[in-house]
Amino acid sequence: MANNYVVTAHKPTAVRACVTGNFTSPTDLNLIVAKNTRLEIYTVSPEGLRPIKEVSINGQIECLELYRPASESKDLLFFVTARYDAAVLEYKETAGVIEIVTRANGNVQDRIGRPSENGIKGIIDPECRVIGLSLYDGVFKVIPLDNNRELKAFNIRLEELHVIDVQFLYGCQTPTIVFLFNDPQGRHVKTYEICLRDKEFTKGPWKLDNVEGEADKVIAVPEPYGGALIIGQESITYLKGEHFITIAPPQIKQSNICCYGQVDSNGSRYLMGDMLGRLFMLIIEREEHMDGSLSVKDLHVELLGETSIPECITYLDNGVVFIGSRLGDSQLVKLNSEPDDRGSYVHLMESYTNLGPIRDMCVVDLERQGQGQLVTCSGAYKDGSLRIIRNGIGIHENASIDLPGIKGMWSLRVNSDTQFDNTLVLSFVGQTRILMLNGEEVEETELPGFESGQQTFYAGNVSHNQIVQITATSVRLVSQETKHLLSEWKHSFGKNISVSACNGSQIVVAVGCELYYLEIHPSDIKQISFTTMEHEVACVDITSLNEGAESADLCAIGLWTDISARVIKLPDLDQLYVEMLGGEIIPRSILMTVFEGLPYLLVALGDGSLFYFHLNKEIGSLNEKKKVTLGTQPTILRTFRSQHTVNVFACSDRPTVIYSSNQKLVFSNVNLKEVNYMCPLNAEGYPDSLALCNDTCLTIGVIDEIQKLHIRTVPLGESPRRIAYQESTQTFGVISFRYEFLNPSTGQYSPLNPSASTCALYNSTSSNNAKNVPGAASSTDRMTWEDVETHSLLIIDQHTFEVLHAHQLMQNENATSLISAKLGDDPNTYYIVGTAMTYAEEPEPKTGRIIIFHWNEGKLEQISEKEIKGAPYTLVEFNGKLLASINSAVRMFEWTSDHELRVECSQFNNILALYLKTKGDFILVGDLMRSITLLAYKPMEGTFEEIAYDFNTHWMSAVEILDDDIFLGAENSSNLFTCQKDSAATTDEDRQRLETVGSFHLGDFVNVFRHGSLVMQHPGESSTPLQGAVLFGTINGAIGMVAQFPPNIFNLLQEMQNKLSKIIKSVGKIEHSVWRSFHTEKKTEPMVGFVDGDLIENFLDLNQDKMKDAVQGIQIDDSSGMKREATVEDLVKLVEELTRIH
Repeated sequence: MANNYVVTAHKPTAVRACVTGNFTSPTDLNLIVAKNTRLEIYTVSPEGLRPIKEVSINGQIECLELYRPASESKDLLFFVTARYDAAVLEYKETAGVIEIVTRANGNVQDRIGRPSENGIKGIIDPECRVIGLSLYDGVFKVIPLDNNRELKAFNIRLEELHVIDVQFLYGCQTPTIVFLFNDPQGRHVKTYEICLRDKEFTKGPWKLDNVEGEADKVIAVPEPYGGALIIGQESITYLKGEHFITIAPPQIKQSNICCYGQVDSNGSRYLMGDMLGRLFMLIIEREEHMDGSLSVKDLHVELLGETSIPECITYLDNGVVFIGSRLGDSQLVKLNSEPDDRGSYVHLMESYTNLGPIRDMCVVDLERQGQGQLVTCSGAYKDGSLRIIRNGIGIHENASIDLPGIKGMWSLRVNSDTQFDNTLVLSFVGQTRILMLNGEEVEETELPGFESGQQTFYAGNVSHNQIVQITATSVRLVSQETKHLLSEWKHSFGKNISVSACNGSQIVVAVGCELYYLEIHPSDIKQISFTTMEHEVACVDITSLNEGAESADLCAIGLWTDISARVIKLPDLDQLYVEMLGGEIIPRSILMTVFEGLPYLLVALGDGSLFYFHLNKEIGSLNEKKKVTLGTQPTILRTFRSQHTVNVFACSDRPTVIYSSNQKLVFSNVNLKEVNYMCPLNAEGYPDSLALCNDTCLTIGVIDEIQKLHIRTVPLGESPRRIAYQESTQTFGVISFRYEFLNPSTGQYSPLNPSASTCALYNSTSSNNAKNVPGAASSTDRMTWEDVETHSLLIIDQHTFEVLHAHQLMQNENATSLISAKLGDDPNTYYIVGTAMTYAEEPEPKTGRIIIFHWNEGKLEQISEKEIKGAPYTLVEFNGKLLASINSAVRMFEWTSDHELRVECSQFNNILALYLKTKGDFILVGDLMRSITLLAYKPMEGTFEEIAYDFNTHWMSAVEILDDDIFLGAENSSNLFTCQKDSAATTDEDRQRLETVGSFHLGDFVNVFRHGSLVMQHPGESSTPLQGAVLFGTINGAIGMVAQFPPNIFNLLQEMQNKLSKIIKSVGKIEHSVWRSFHTEKKTEPMVGFVDGDLIENFLDLNQDKMKDAVQGIQIDDSSGMKREATVEDLVKLVEELTRIH
């Protein structure tokens, strides 16, 4: 059986829709962004967008609208999913807990009906009387908004079958729609009134026949103007009754207007974006009449500047606009009243990374650390790019000193007027050394007031321009200016200090069981209070929880013997709260900190595990206890600032950064083998850095932006299609294409913007060799085309990502496939490119080429080419030979000693063979519509044999071989399935059948599967036994993983999934089992053979009571092979290990 665990490693980032309004409160301005299956809710603040909540929906969001009924003080959110689930959501906050409540929901699917070619459109009447839906040809759906818990729709027949766009008109007594439709005579605009009593249309106030043939958008204009705007490719028309105005601005003709956003509430200005990423302002010029009424006098279009290619545009406030993009990074831009040097009114404020659409990707280990990195072909057109993705947070090393045996370190400002640190204090067993930082130079120095013959427990700058050093014997106060000792505190009986903590004005030291609280004054340390604990103190912390405050009200300690964490009140050291941690491992480090406004207490134990609690800073109580395992060695917790937020660095054999995202703690690996101690360092030569040490050396470096996956962008300015890595030359090969537009004045085609293929260091071109290819368009024919695709092979350096060479293919030649491979006995590694000649009059390519290139010493040389009859959709290296899927055939070529490709054998039983994967002598073929077929190569006979095939009809988008018997497929309805080969079957017919053993609705379109992992496996780590992992990339920019587990773990996860799907209530009330069922237009089948990892990982976000509910009745294997009842700790440990596999 196939036991697959599907989990998202990187959430979808392509924006499908966005709206703005007052959702969280009547006064907050919110931006709500839909990214496939996720809703992100932001508040617009003077600093930018502040994330409030991220909501996962059991459906692909197709449309999103905010509206406010008369009875409400704030907006409600309406959405429809791709499977026709509709819901109305409301924001509620009680005692700081945010909840998104489903006010009403329902499924609006019809049993029969042809889905509209123009997609799902949902609109809301401006008076909030009805919701209108255009889902099927010839039908308009209406949902009355009457406060029902269920959204019930009725259908109204629509004679006009092909509706292109529809909106509700403003200022109408009854709900009135205006729509644009197509019929054999052309495109027309019509209006209908909705009669709610009779549930039918009545004649609308006006209509207009024969608008522009390419018109595709209707904008309803608010009062006082009313009416509608019709946006075409060449013209814009304003319509209201008999009155209409048409303009044809030349600047909009170059590309399609793809979306718009209203600026003013009265509809006098609109922003429009096109496929070239140009942002326009459409201005309605008004005319006032004698009777005080207004009418539209004229329309103007202004080009403002350039943005990402927009999918949606939302005007926020004060000239700030959110550009949501599907093909590039989304942006927050500011519209200026004056143009800049480039004549642009658009200023980029912030950019939001989007990996979508991922066309291809490869897994490589560029840094040779045993950790895979993913390089993706992302984006399209001018927003095309390569993205280099790795797990964890990188430290970029700036300096390194060999210094073994460091036991602690702190940065200081000594005798310095600036904010920069200039000294590092290093503690060793029996001594302390001081390093002076001068620019980037580091030299050893001395501080007269410091005790250098002892190990330092703490050193730091404190109030009144002083420095504190704490050693085993005393607390020393030193002047920053004179560097001499000002005051010293020692234990009255000369006992040694065991642990200590200090902030800017307070010190707490422990001497065995005794705890002393000291305060720092000018030139003096005063003992304020003292108490004796039941057991010896193991760790202590007095970090202030109030922003900007130097002094703390609370002290946190960890004790030996009873293994407890305690919260104590300062200054009198009264005990407020005791939390028994359990077990036998003592706490080694304790830290109070604030993440996203919430105070936490973190306690790290000697075995690498960490407890964390919510801390009530008023009464000192701890709640919501959770435990994670970070490493295997004692962990030390230190805070540091990055991007104006406080994060925690956990130093251990597996260093981790702890930060908060959406009110949830995230633990992200740092890409270093081991860190014993760390301190923040902000020196002139090393600004915003960290000093880190392991057993042998001290490193100063800069930390990446804090996020689970680190993404680097290499902009290409054109669309990348395929990527291949060539280790021998340390390069990537990429095939990409750019659009070239006809310049009417010169009659020449030229690119609109510079891109990778036009800016390479070296260029070369494939010539047509003056061959008269049948059906080829002559140059005079081409003059009538608007644009042409020009395809190139790019050679890119793996270190600098510089484009070293661009080889341009012939006119009308499309690159379809690319690999890097060795062939036969030839020692060279080649880049092999498959191309197809495409002509408008041919339904599918009839000719193409396989071209073999050699990149050597900075030169790209064409070694050979083979003409073929069709398009080579996939190329694969197969046992030293070349395997190609060409139209309906799978062909094998061998590489001769004369450097030529010769056909060895072929297989023809396909519609279109689009995908190939190989393992040993087996070949898996993914067909356009005939699912998957398994072939075997017979080396002795030199032939292919069809072993088995799937009898189902699946329109494939990607395939992969999981193991010898199980095969994974993705198809065009966003589903995954697995098939199994039954070698032991008794009849030939059963042996030839690939049986479906797994089916799952992913809710995203997969373009590519690749074996590999983004996670470095640490030796000796007790990890859940993975039996293989496949990464996938989707059109919405998500990266996911399909992992195989043994049956005992898979069955346990299935039980958890069943429990969690009942406990975790889905927003929109869409059942988990319905959402994950395999669904196409023809059939729906229940999920089988897969577990939803995203649901399983939500277990860690539950509170303790719900965790206990989820565990009830679940049994796990103990080490002796017997079953026992699972505990919350068992499942937390299991799920935490699962979060680490991606």
